[in-house]
Amino acid sequence: MTFSRILGHDRQKDILRRAIDSGRLAHAYLFEGPEGVGKRLMALALARAVICKNNAGCGVCPACRKVDHNNHPDLHLLEPDGTTIKIEQVRNIQKELSFRPLEAPMKICLIDGADRMNQAAANSLLKTLEEPRGDALLILLSARPESLLGTIRSRCQRLPFTRLPQDTLKGVLIEQLGVDEIQGHILAALSEGSFKKALGKDRDLYLKQRLEILKTLTAFSPRSVLPIFDLAQGLAEDKDRLPDILDILQAFYRDLLLYRHGRPECDLVNIDLLEKIRRVALKENTAALLRKLEAIAASRRQLDRNVNRQLAMEVLLLHLAA
Repeated sequence: MTFSRILGHDRQKDILRRAIDSGRLAHAYLFEGPEGVGKRLMALALARAVICKNNAGCGVCPACRKVDHNNHPDLHLLEPDGTTIKIEQVRNIQKELSFRPLEAPMKICLIDGADRMNQAAANSLLKTLEEPRGDALLILLSARPESLLGTIRSRCQRLPFTRLPQDTLKGVLIEQLGVDEIQGHILAALSEGSFKKALGKDRDLYLKQRLEILKTLTAFSPRSVLPIFDLAQGLAEDKDRLPDILDILQAFYRDLLLYRHGRPECDLVNIDLLEKIRRVALKENTAALLRKLEAIAASRRQLDRNVNRQLAMEVLLLHLAA
């Protein structure tokens, strides 16, 4: 992966290119921003540009090919082992960084999910950041930089990444996936500028299962709670995708609110459900929609605090059916 092949993030590319050309790379970078917007691709492009025999990240020299196949002896990738990055993993990397580079000008370590280091691992890494080697480069990637130790953040050059514009992502999805205009619009809107969401496991959820979830939801009656409890159980069991399902619910009620206030159809997310949006919006008022959006936000907060998922979903769906 080269800088030129990464979509967007032109400012970040320019900063890194100028640092490489001037020989003034920082000893540690913190690439921070939402999941799936290109932080890891940018880190690999930086590593390739540093390691490349032609000093350009050419993609054809043996060094570039080793980076692409993740088998370069001077490039190390550190990821969570389970839910956290443990101190043993950090110590192993520190041992590797203590040796001189074998082939490249410097040793490079990518720490993906840096905010998931446990306390011991973070404190251990801090020692490396405080006493950096001149021939070592650390690149930390994080979607939640506020969870990192302040002392770690302060010892890295921070490079923020933002979500890709919706129209830009939509165009790429239509071109690469062969989806139509409507599907491209929905994928781009629900993935919130994240290629990882739009191209990964969430694609089927956003395009197909979304329709089933919203069909079931809008058929609820507050006088019949059994179907509500059944759906709550199904949602709670889908633990990994529950945050994305809440995104779908939030987008739907946001669409209802925008429609009631006369916004154009292009501002809506669920443009393939316009008839349903018109029908449901007639039964709702602004105050009720705002309460339902707040109920979804409250459910997110509860899930972040590890409350009982099924109970949280039951309470949410009862609010939405009211």
